[in-house]
Amino acid sequence: MDLSGVLFFPVTPFGADGVLAGDVLAEHLRRGLEHRPGGVFVACGTGEFSALSEAEHAEAVRIATETVNGRVPVLAGAGGPIGTALAQARAARDAGADGLLLMPPYLASGPREGYTAYVTAVSEVLPTIIYQRGSVVLEPETAVELARLPGVAGIKDGVGDIDRMQRTVLAVREERPDFLFFNGLPTAELTMPAYRGIGVELYSSAVFCFAPEIATAYLNGDERLIKEFYAPLVRLRAKVPGYAISLVKAGVRHRGLDVGGVRPPLVDPSPEHLEELVRLIKSGLTLVED
Repeated sequence: MDLSGVLFFPVTPFGADGVLAGDVLAEHLRRGLEHRPGGVFVACGTGEFSALSEAEHAEAVRIATETVNGRVPVLAGAGGPIGTALAQARAARDAGADGLLLMPPYLASGPREGYTAYVTAVSEVLPTIIYQRGSVVLEPETAVELARLPGVAGIKDGVGDIDRMQRTVLAVREERPDFLFFNGLPTAELTMPAYRGIGVELYSSAVFCFAPEIATAYLNGDERLIKEFYAPLVRLRAKVPGYAISLVKAGVRHRGLDVGGVRPPLVDPSPEHLEELVRLIKSGLTLVED
């Protein structure tokens, strides 16, 4: 998979009736594509993966592949129980997706060989990027073992243990120089200096959803954006569990696209926090214009 630059993780829009709004998702994707992301990751964490039914997941992936139409790679979220993960993977394959972002298994935690079997089954359907987070925290030797699987293309780190990741990157790239590593922490731009220091250049940008002008400007190395936009955004995000998603969706609404609210157990931002988000977006856009 040829992935580069800013990676776009679109939200999943819901209408007033709570149903997936496919036309809004298509428009959300079209607006993002105007800013030339390096890839589209649909129905993943920012897309409320855990709140989607299998049918909704399949519909979101279908809309994404049709809208993107081969301009950049499209990857779909998959995970949870093995049956669900396989159903999502097959639906994504049938829709024309290029690969998968594999979330951790749901609740059950088995030994290393059990997780390897889980990854093997899913990665036989489509090329797979493993999302290291929650119950999945890989030792370097385990990462090497998984990297040897023909269908495994990369690892996205949502843990933030730089020491472990440095050892993992070094060990895996001895055998797979082309293996992909991603910074998958929320608001990843804030931690990218540390990840670049260990050889990880790819990252997921939730900010791209609602302020692609800011997300792409960050690639040019404007440190003012870190101090005056990203750091305050992270402080706001930390105030309420789930804000890593609901703030993003609120940002998209603020920029003029009605993508609806989040599904329980997530909650939409309070009026006070929404005002703070709006101020931050205005500040970030002003920096970009300057």
